[in-house]
Amino acid sequence: MQIAKNVVVALHYELFDVDGNLIEKTDTPIEYLHGGYDGIFLLVEQALDSKSVGDACRIRLAPDDAFGEYDAELVHVEPRSKFPGNLEVGMQFEGRTDDSDEVLVYTVTDIAEDKVVVDGNHPLAGQTLDFSCTVADVRTATAKEIQHGHVHDGHGHHH
Repeated sequence: MQIAKNVVVALHYELFDVDGNLIEKTDTPIEYLHGGYDGIFLLVEQALDSKSVGDACRIRLAPDDAFGEYDAELVHVEPRSKFPGNLEVGMQFEGRTDDSDEVLVYTVTDIAEDKVVVDGNHPLAGQTLDFSCTVADVRTATAKEIQHGHVHDGHGHHH
């Protein structure tokens, strides 16, 4: 079966920086619904169109094609009193920007006595990445997956 709109694609992938350093890789395949559902980077989806099980590809993703450019306005200094007592660098919290209802994940990057620095950028924002993948499986999506616009696992799915 070839990859086309409304099929579920399972991929093994590796993500590298431009120097060839491995950033992450899958132990088990990830699945996404193919066909413009925003389940995977657009350039990766385009490269996988019409491929089959066993096919591989490698795509260079500029920041705008992956996690976006780094936005210094997403770095905030907040009062320490807004956070729990067990706070550590690397912890993540959901929050909204002042001018938007969009929920972002903020990562604690620094802690001082009474201040905390949080960053709403994705950790890979601003980086050019190489995405290398192999197609592990292709199957027809269920009607519910297509209706919902994403893959459902075998254990049911709740909205």
